[in-house]
Amino acid sequence: MSKILIRGAKVLGGEAQDVLIDGETIAEVGTGLSADGAQVIEAEGQILLPGLVDLHTHLREPGREDSETVLTGTRAAASGGYTAVFAMANTHPVADTAGVVEQVYRLGKEAGYCDVQPVGAVTVGLEGKKLAELGAMHDSAAGVTVFSDDGKCVDDAVIMRRALEYVKAFGGVVAQHAQEPRLTEGAQMNEGVVSAELGLGGWPAVAEESIIARDVLLAEHVGSRVHICHLSTAGSVEIVRWAKSRGIDVTAEVTPHHLLLTDELVRSYNPVYKVNPPLRTERDVMALREALADGTIDIVATDHAPHPHEDKDCEWAAAAMGMVGLETALSVVQQTMVETGLLDWAGVADRMSVKPAQIGRATEHGRPVSAGEPANLTLVDPAYRGVVDPADFASRSRNTPYEGRELPGRVTHTFLRGRATLVDGKLA
Repeated sequence: MSKILIRGAKVLGGEAQDVLIDGETIAEVGTGLSADGAQVIEAEGQILLPGLVDLHTHLREPGREDSETVLTGTRAAASGGYTAVFAMANTHPVADTAGVVEQVYRLGKEAGYCDVQPVGAVTVGLEGKKLAELGAMHDSAAGVTVFSDDGKCVDDAVIMRRALEYVKAFGGVVAQHAQEPRLTEGAQMNEGVVSAELGLGGWPAVAEESIIARDVLLAEHVGSRVHICHLSTAGSVEIVRWAKSRGIDVTAEVTPHHLLLTDELVRSYNPVYKVNPPLRTERDVMALREALADGTIDIVATDHAPHPHEDKDCEWAAAAMGMVGLETALSVVQQTMVETGLLDWAGVADRMSVKPAQIGRATEHGRPVSAGEPANLTLVDPAYRGVVDPADFASRSRNTPYEGRELPGRVTHTFLRGRATLVDGKLA
């Protein structure tokens, strides 16, 4: 393995330092470093972060390779500064057995652009009726620690309790898609003023909040860990804040699109804005930003949800829900959190690398940028400004809500265990 010297980068946004990578690890951090034969990267003005970790990615393989594959999805991840992603279980077949999670895990190893940690389904076929092979998936080569029926809610309280009890035995976590199904039948967007004016079926905030309230109480009763996927309402923030004040072991994530976009965009009837949970109000957006800043919401997760154009280029009611997000996530966080003064770059590293790695038990990731640590790193040019063009994406799908929008910041380099996966903004 060659040596790489990153010169003059602001580590976590602090003082400019040099970072020497030797093989798979960081050899030295300091000023005025030199190394014979090292490849030198001049990084003046750039921010050096630990490699980003996404706890919530849809890679679609096996079964929906028309949307994304493990290879294309991990190339998109590397382009966005990610060195590890957690791949959700709603594939075809569902990742509810040791065999399927091991297949996804091995596809990630073969692709080589970032570490792929499969998420196991909570219930067989995501049907909510019978627990999947949680223990077998954990004991498999994939070593699954996170379980989720994401895309569907584990709405049966008894099944949810049993899942929490089961994963407690090996320190796993159940990641809940909080959506009470009876309250969201036929729902097309956030329930509120805009849905009433447009005549679209409303998706009430209480459908999310009621499940979160139930599940934090179940987690407290069982003494287990629960993680709330893509939290989207001000009321959900208050429930999680209350649960944490009681000492309940709950963590929560917010997506970049819920930090920036509101349901006013649905007035365009452009299905690119159709997502689950739906875009909410400006009040919700501001509450989510404050909660991410104060730590009530632990992490940013993309919920990268690729779809082929025919599933989005259609009338609103028929369109699939979801947006791609891996390649724009850091830019959206820079705009909504850093440039508003709510987070500094060390806070971004915490919410997008350190904490997601801890929640998912990805022990090689989210580590300090210091000597002896794995060289999983991301270099960002925060001064860059560019218009989002989906034609430039590494993802197989193009369903981004940011097309034509100017966003700040650009990932220039990504390193996975000392090997560059992205160089000068281009995939290695």
